[in-house]
Amino acid sequence: MTDNSRSEYQGLVRALTKSTRVALLRKHYSRRTQQSYVRWVERFLRFVQVKRPGELEQDDVVRFLTYLAKDRKVSASTQNQALNALSFFFTSILHKPVGDLSKVVRARRSRHLPVVFTEDEIVRFFHCLEGTPRLAASLLYGSGLRVSECVQLRVRDLDFDASVIHLRKAKGSKDRVTVLPRRLIPMLERYLLSIKNLYEHDLRSGYNGTGMPEALERKYPNAAKEWSWQFVFPSTRLQRGESGKEDRRWHTSEATLQRAVHAAVRDAGITKAGSCHSLRHSFATHLLAAGSDLRSIQELLGHRSVKTTMIYTHVLNLGAAGVQSPFDRVLSTSQLHRTESEK
Repeated sequence: MTDNSRSEYQGLVRALTKSTRVALLRKHYSRRTQQSYVRWVERFLRFVQVKRPGELEQDDVVRFLTYLAKDRKVSASTQNQALNALSFFFTSILHKPVGDLSKVVRARRSRHLPVVFTEDEIVRFFHCLEGTPRLAASLLYGSGLRVSECVQLRVRDLDFDASVIHLRKAKGSKDRVTVLPRRLIPMLERYLLSIKNLYEHDLRSGYNGTGMPEALERKYPNAAKEWSWQFVFPSTRLQRGESGKEDRRWHTSEATLQRAVHAAVRDAGITKAGSCHSLRHSFATHLLAAGSDLRSIQELLGHRSVKTTMIYTHVLNLGAAGVQSPFDRVLSTSQLHRTESEK
């Protein structure tokens, strides 16, 4: 590819990804979905290397999705995410259907049981955390939150009187209510006092408000400066808004909490591949073990189908948690000692 053609191609990629971002914003897709779809569109365009949008066809989508499955060995969920992004791109930007994709080599769908910590591991884990990461991780385990839901919590979402958390526009744009551990309430109240000091300092410094979804900002133009709309876990830095000034304080990044959790898992001597999501899995599994019914856990987690929640029944039925080994049943301790003494 010559320098001129490369420059022309890069300009096309920038123009199409920008159009995709604008279309996603206009249709009120979540921030994370916007970022994901734009990345997939960019990868797709760099893969096919066409010079004009009109040259993009269904076969290009088939080639790209097959490449992901055969060469990149991606999971089925990753391939489906790429398909959803390209479907949006073709229908909303190119104004043509993706068409028949029966020729796509599908990625193999694997079934992995969730990583769940034992109660002893949970205790050791929290001994290795302190400060804000410990409080955030407590909500992951104590309320069954996803990491994205945790960092995007706003002050108005915490209901101390009812001991619940209101999650708005969570995964699938669904609202739900989950439990807020009563033991965390005093800690959260003290923590929010320190956050309020930061908020009041921001106001005195000419603060333009916290980060807000565009639709809400238009509907409630003054809400961004109200205390109830501030993030529970705010970023340490102000971020640039559309005005070009660093005047918006968004939430802390997911990566910050993820790094703290990974370090605590390591320091606690836990050999499992634990993550933030393992705390959510542990929340569900420990509730189930304590006698909570699946439907209640489904509602707390925000699962669309109870079949998704049923995976935790498989976790409880593993090994010593649900089945006694024949070794333990047939051979008693005294029989083992007698066998050793006979040698």
